[in-house]
Amino acid sequence: MRRTTVRRTAVAASAFSLALLVGACGSKESAAKDEPKDKGSSSAPAAAPNAKALSQAELDKLMLTEADLKNHKIAGATPADLAAAKTVTTDKAACKPLVDVMALRGTGTPAATATRKIVAIPQAPAADASAEEKMKAGLGALGATATADTLGSYDGKAAVDAFAALKKAGADCAGGFALIAGGDTTKFTKVEPATYTAGDESVAFTLTADLDGTPGTAHLVVVRKGGTLATFHAQSLAGKAEQPKGVIDAQVKKLG
Repeated sequence: MRRTTVRRTAVAASAFSLALLVGACGSKESAAKDEPKDKGSSSAPAAAPNAKALSQAELDKLMLTEADLKNHKIAGATPADLAAAKTVTTDKAACKPLVDVMALRGTGTPAATATRKIVAIPQAPAADASAEEKMKAGLGALGATATADTLGSYDGKAAVDAFAALKKAGADCAGGFALIAGGDTTKFTKVEPATYTAGDESVAFTLTADLDGTPGTAHLVVVRKGGTLATFHAQSLAGKAEQPKGVIDAQVKKLG
């Protein structure tokens, strides 16, 4: 994904991840209010919950902090992030649930949402490292995977419905879609099932993007726990992200 697009969508490893990596951003955590396994899902879902949505304060307490995830920097979504997210659209209506996750938005009709942006802290080069070693360390930092972790709390069966919509969108959009942010368009050429199992039901996808002729990969994982939906979108400025399993595991554990 081109850096201008990444920055405007506010969902990729963009300015926020660079700031976190160099320590320019503190750890203040503000709330961002606002088929079977071969299809990328976990086992059959548990009975639909008659859930009562959590309050914003209750949801915020469930978000990851740096005490929960060592060697990571965590920050809340900024007003600029949320403003940019509102402009993000897609060329295919069927793919909107996926784009909602990528744009830090809750899918469906959440009563409350909260978002954190998370990036692993790369190991610093030794004090006596050579210039080449320091350069390689810097390049490694730029290639770190940055993850948008969003929780949505829903009433009744709305979380089940939102999960189903995301799962269906992953299948319907297997042939790709365009993410449009202002004047920038990023083409995702395919959406493939991936593996992650947790919660009452879960689904995971690997997305391939056309980065000016070079393929790049991003990851999208969704976990439902009762009436709460946890969505994760991971990207890297280097173009090839890794599924942030450690981040997801930590968040799911905190959901109880």
